[in-house]
Amino acid sequence: MRQTVCKVVFPAAGLGTRFLPATKAQPKEMLPLVDKPIIQYGVEEALAAGCNQIIMVTGRGKSAIEDHFDVSFELEKILDEKKKTDLLRVVREISDMIHVAYVRQKEALGLGHAVLTARELVGREPFAVLLADDVIDAQVPVLKQMIDVFEKTQSSVLATQIVEGEAISAYGVLDVKPVDGQSDGRLYEVFNMVEKPPVEEAPSNLAIIGRYILTPTIFDVLTQTQMGKGGEIQLTDGLRLLLKREKVYAYVYEGKRHDTGDKLGFLKATIEFALKRDDLGGALKEYLRQLKLD
Repeated sequence: MRQTVCKVVFPAAGLGTRFLPATKAQPKEMLPLVDKPIIQYGVEEALAAGCNQIIMVTGRGKSAIEDHFDVSFELEKILDEKKKTDLLRVVREISDMIHVAYVRQKEALGLGHAVLTARELVGREPFAVLLADDVIDAQVPVLKQMIDVFEKTQSSVLATQIVEGEAISAYGVLDVKPVDGQSDGRLYEVFNMVEKPPVEEAPSNLAIIGRYILTPTIFDVLTQTQMGKGGEIQLTDGLRLLLKREKVYAYVYEGKRHDTGDKLGFLKATIEFALKRDDLGGALKEYLRQLKLD
């Protein structure tokens, strides 16, 4: 029986130290791109890909995420009484969007550990992992592109993009071979992966990006994965073990990625998403034209 993907795991237990002091009292996933929190973009991508079961892996201080996707009776009552129907619709759309299950990652022991924490909620079926920091603007949701690949291969699929030059050293890099005649040359079979190699040692220019579709075998290998640097269980190490048991593919997705986990990336994303808005784009473009930049 061919399997499909319905569940998406969102690791959201990180401390967000890059954005201190803004993240001292609120989750980094709740920082707004224009007027929508980062994590909502990822949830909307999952829904648009046909995934209706969302699993949030959270930690201490993350209750704002749960509140955001919950019903706010008091706010809805006030908006209703003040006849602010447009805002009421927006608020209700958020709480009606999904049904979420939450699991607590009690210690920050790495991405592999975060995925392993969701094991009981996922069960023995394929699932997706979506890192909310990577906000990807795409005509067809990236997760949908990857699910289409999974439905053909019935194997784990990693999202990847081409990164040229020394910047490749900031990523997990793939050792791959093209799969001929499939996905317009965007599909590769993975043979190995190297975490943040020097540019001269990188096996390719294909970097792993924050979208994964994984078979349940990943849980079996993660339980055998030894802790790596910093005392953490790395997902990359687990994927290397998975390669010894199953085929793994990499897919060069179509879309523009914004790294909102980086301050400059966050600012660029905010500007670009605002420029695309009918209510903001024109005025913002005019303002940017008036800036006297050195």
